[in-house]
Amino acid sequence: MTGKMAIVGDGDSIMVFKAAGVATFPAENEKKARDTLRRIAKEYQIIFLTEELARPLSEFLKRFDEEPYPVVLSIPSKNGSSGHGEELLKSAMERALGVDILFNRE
Repeated sequence: MTGKMAIVGDGDSIMVFKAAGVATFPAENEKKARDTLRRIAKEYQIIFLTEELARPLSEFLKRFDEEPYPVVLSIPSKNGSSGHGEELLKSAMERALGVDILFNRE
C-alpha cells in the first residue's frame, strides 16, 4: 500500500488526476461514492473525495478518523470549492493540535 493515492468523484473532476497517475474512481452520487470508499479503503493510503460527495457522507467518513490510513481528503470539484474541505481540515487540525493554526482569521 506504500504511497498509493486514489480519487473518488464525478468524471470531469477526476480526469486530471488520472493523467498524474492517481487511481480514479468515478462516482456520480453518494451511494456510489460510499460503496467505492468501502471497496478501496484498505488499498490506498490517501483518498481524495470531491466536496460535493464528501458533505453528504460526513457521518460515514468519520469511520476513517479511527485509523491512520486511509487519509480521506475533501477537495473542490470542477464546480469550485464550497469550503467543506477547508472546514474538515480546520477541524482535524484543531482536534490534533488543540488550536487553529491554518485558518485563524481575524
